[in-house]
Amino acid sequence: MADLWLAKLQSAQKTCLIQDDRRKIHFTFADGTEMAEEYDVKTADLLVRKWRKKGTLGGVGRWEMEVGEQSLPVNLEAEGLMESNANPIFVRKDTKSHFQWRIRNLPYPINNYKVTAKPEERHIIISTVNKKYYKKFNIPDLDRCHLGIDQSSIEFAHANNTLIVSYKKPQEVLEMERKFLQEMKKMKASKDGDVDCTPS
Repeated sequence: MADLWLAKLQSAQKTCLIQDDRRKIHFTFADGTEMAEEYDVKTADLLVRKWRKKGTLGGVGRWEMEVGEQSLPVNLEAEGLMESNANPIFVRKDTKSHFQWRIRNLPYPINNYKVTAKPEERHIIISTVNKKYYKKFNIPDLDRCHLGIDQSSIEFAHANNTLIVSYKKPQEVLEMERKFLQEMKKMKASKDGDVDCTPS
């Protein structure tokens, strides 16, 4: 099933640009949905993945982050009202072998956390014994490849007020990412402006 997602990536209209040591690829799918990814030029690590769907009235929707952090405040019209920087911040930052989430501003010791896979709901739940934090989330990559969620693939650690949850990437995902990386390296990228990302 991972091959179906790879085929969808291959058939999408793509443009790419190298800027600030990042390879930036913009995908437009047949239904008008857009995806933008940014990779480290040297390591090929995925740094950003965000999505934008067409608005209900045909206008342009807002970008929604899947991997990486928003670089700008989400709401600039809040007139000085800002989210407390002491609140937990949930960010996905993957590694080559794992999907990984970092939840900052969680000061509690490691034995306070429970990270549970819910295969029937296709979710992972992070909860605390002291009931101070609760988060339910899915792994879009597994959904796109029609793969299940498995408790044995989850690891977690805690350091510097940050809970780090890792999920080992299934072999099918690793293989699909390897194939896409090979194609990405063949793409012609502009350093000045966007060009079509057709393999050379």
